[in-house]
Amino acid sequence: MTTSEPAPAETADESSPGAAAALTPSQASAAKRHARRVLALGSLGVFMVFLDTTIVNIAFETISHSFHTTTGHLAWVLNAYSLVFAAMLIPAGRVADRYGRKRTFLIGLAGFAAMSALCGIAPNISILIVGRALQAVFAAFVVPTSLALILPEFPANRRHVAVGTWGAMGAAAAALGPTLGALLTQYASWRWIFLVNVPIAALIILFGVRLLRETVDPHAAGIPDPIGALLIAAMPALLSLAIIEGPAWGWSDPRVIGACVLAVALLPVFLWRSSVAAHPVMDLSLFKVHQFRLTNAATLLFATAFYGMLLGNVIFLQTVWHYSVLAAALAGAPGPLVVTAIARSTSRLAAAIGHRPVLLAGAASWAVGSASFALLVGNSPHWATHWLPCTLLIGLGIGLTLPVQSGAAVAALPAARYGIGSAINSSFRQLGAVLGISLFVAVLGTPTPASALNDFRHTWWVFAAVGLASGAVLLLPQLRRDPAPAAQPS
Repeated sequence: MTTSEPAPAETADESSPGAAAALTPSQASAAKRHARRVLALGSLGVFMVFLDTTIVNIAFETISHSFHTTTGHLAWVLNAYSLVFAAMLIPAGRVADRYGRKRTFLIGLAGFAAMSALCGIAPNISILIVGRALQAVFAAFVVPTSLALILPEFPANRRHVAVGTWGAMGAAAAALGPTLGALLTQYASWRWIFLVNVPIAALIILFGVRLLRETVDPHAAGIPDPIGALLIAAMPALLSLAIIEGPAWGWSDPRVIGACVLAVALLPVFLWRSSVAAHPVMDLSLFKVHQFRLTNAATLLFATAFYGMLLGNVIFLQTVWHYSVLAAALAGAPGPLVVTAIARSTSRLAAAIGHRPVLLAGAASWAVGSASFALLVGNSPHWATHWLPCTLLIGLGIGLTLPVQSGAAVAALPAARYGIGSAINSSFRQLGAVLGISLFVAVLGTPTPASALNDFRHTWWVFAAVGLASGAVLLLPQLRRDPAPAAQPS
């Protein structure tokens, strides 16, 4: 069995909901309560991890001034986390399958808390970047294992609800990150955006030791190909380097061209390595499924737009409208509130009418909202009449998209492949974060007070187009019949 998949039926605990037919009514009720508690605990872990993908955004300018560093250099505080997170998600799930999901989940939480503390006390930007990379390693142990611990607790006909809730928590965390980060930065210090993880992780560990059941995959053997994991990180890292440094070095600079060429050249190497490795880091057979293939492409594109504009809007409010950190977060807060309010409902709606209509509506809402920023927002602050309507449209687009993509990615897969499918989808989201932040830095450049508004308008138009493309890709036709995906990999 591959990455972070639930244990096969014969290894599941007899009291699990999968054996509900053999339970008395009181036992079935207790099993449901236990499943809800596991779902809450696993979702809280995911919330904490995905919160850290965006909580740094609001403190971007503050950290920059604190360490006297450039935007391009500071971008690696965000990108180091996303790159390592994306590369480690699938190998971490395989480790959990082999050595125990509960054990791996708790170790991941403990390591995440320790590395969060390191980030919180970092004396310089280099230590902060290293701390973020190490933080991402342990974050990768938390995400796939949380889902693998949750799924066996639910019967097959309720697993889509569990996946939807799990995905909604991740989406809400990413959207709420700037607001929570602003409160901590304004009333404590930017260092508390990392230190706050320590008590949260400790609380999850305290309840997890008592509540979670240990499961392993008896068929798991070996560790995913480390060369493949390095290639997953190296390709977007090289592309990100070229995009971020291109404006400063010059697009014709041999270093920029070389980074782009090498990034492209490594793709066929990765595909070859995945086909010959004994334990490939990514199961490419899943991409034979049309819906899985298109959903991951849409996830990559939407994440590029989402993470890029999320950072851009925070910086715009602080540098052009001269809002304080807290005021900037509160100005954008209505969007995350919309996401939080509708995230679970949109997952249910997608289950009822299909994922594609909901995702298309989300991409359209995002594109209109982003284009409205470019058309309406000026140098003078007009929050209620200009910023707020755009933010609400953006929030609606996020709420219709991020939580639904998690479910859409695995909907066409057998239940036993939910874990690996979700891990791959999360990896694509993190790779999109790297590209989005890099694209924002490149398009914005180094604006002057006179050019800042037009430079930000360029970023809004770019992210409107990328967000719209995330919906358009879902309309690509299926050229051939999908093979039936195997319940377990060979």
